[in-house]
Amino acid sequence: MTVISASYKTDIPAFYGDWFQRQLTQKFVETKNPFNNKKSIISLAPEDVDAYVFWTRNADPFLPVLHNAIANQHPFYFQFTVTAYPRLIETSVISSEDSISQMTSIANNFGPHAVVWRYDPIFVSDLTPLNFHLENFTKLARQLEHVVNEVVVSFTQPYAKTKRNLARLEQKTPINFQNPPNEIKQSFLMELQKIAASSGIRMTLCTQPNQMTERLTGAACIDKNRIAAIGGENIDPKLQGNREGCLCIASRDIGMYDTCAHGCVYCYAVGSAKKAKAALKTYKRGLAINS
Repeated sequence: MTVISASYKTDIPAFYGDWFQRQLTQKFVETKNPFNNKKSIISLAPEDVDAYVFWTRNADPFLPVLHNAIANQHPFYFQFTVTAYPRLIETSVISSEDSISQMTSIANNFGPHAVVWRYDPIFVSDLTPLNFHLENFTKLARQLEHVVNEVVVSFTQPYAKTKRNLARLEQKTPINFQNPPNEIKQSFLMELQKIAASSGIRMTLCTQPNQMTERLTGAACIDKNRIAAIGGENIDPKLQGNREGCLCIASRDIGMYDTCAHGCVYCYAVGSAKKAKAALKTYKRGLAINS
């Protein structure tokens, strides 16, 4: 039995719902290791899947698939990113108002454990200084009160693809990425935690153990406790952290890098927005995204 992650490499609900539906019908998906191109087969047969975790910024295109093929058949929940950053930083995401409306609908239809808010990453720049985040986070937390019970946060980490995206941004605009020292990050996270708590939302920190405190715990984005709360049984509790500080349990991710077309400049999974848009066009012509 397996927990399926769909997907921290791309936004399957927003862009590739039809593909996901076809793979469910075929009862398997083929994945390719991006480092050695080794292919493997992951079963999507109902008897082989414990639960699904969907990662998205726009669940609306996916809801027909969810209702027809997943709901009432498997435990599932969404890791739903809402950051409400300026368009120069997030070029093609839906509005925060639409995101919150979708999250509210998911929670109302499937319960309070069906959606987790991600304010992730915290992107600090000339355009989005720490004071911006205090105001922005406060507004979103108030809107999501009684909708979610957890918010996952982390600061932007300059992975290789992120660095390339940020370099292009800084060449074209006056925006400069900032990486505050850990003591400032820790103090700032305590402020965010207070804001979240005032709206009844527990805040957790994703894979940044050097910024954790006694009061701020690490995030388990693939979470055995949340899966159990929505009806999952016999979940393998073995940890399978992807990075230092990751508390996720074992899962299989079925996405592919360089295929998300949201155009976020801080993205670790897309090295070129043009390449991602080309991948989406290829998919729309009926070709597989993981070939």
